[in-house]
Amino acid sequence: MVCKKCEKKLGTLATPDKWKDGSRNADTGSSGRKLNENKLLSSKAKNRFAPYEAKCKICKSRVHQQGSHYCQQCAYKNGICAMCGVQVLDTTQYKMSSK
Repeated sequence: MVCKKCEKKLGTLATPDKWKDGSRNADTGSSGRKLNENKLLSSKAKNRFAPYEAKCKICKSRVHQQGSHYCQQCAYKNGICAMCGVQVLDTTQYKMSSK
């Protein structure tokens, strides 16, 4: 549950570049990419995105989205935006459950 203002901040699906000359995934030989390279050994772990670092402010569970402050269950149960915490839905007359 995200407010209209935070919809722009949602992550998008990462897709590779189209196959064309000059693209990053085109292996032309001069791109500097090594063939048969073990990515586990050669990758830099400190630059890697760690999605499970943030914790929910209410229940202290791990958050699945980057930039979110509340987990999806707490945001739904309280009727708030998962990213900024703005009240999105009035849940006083609802019988809400997170399961």
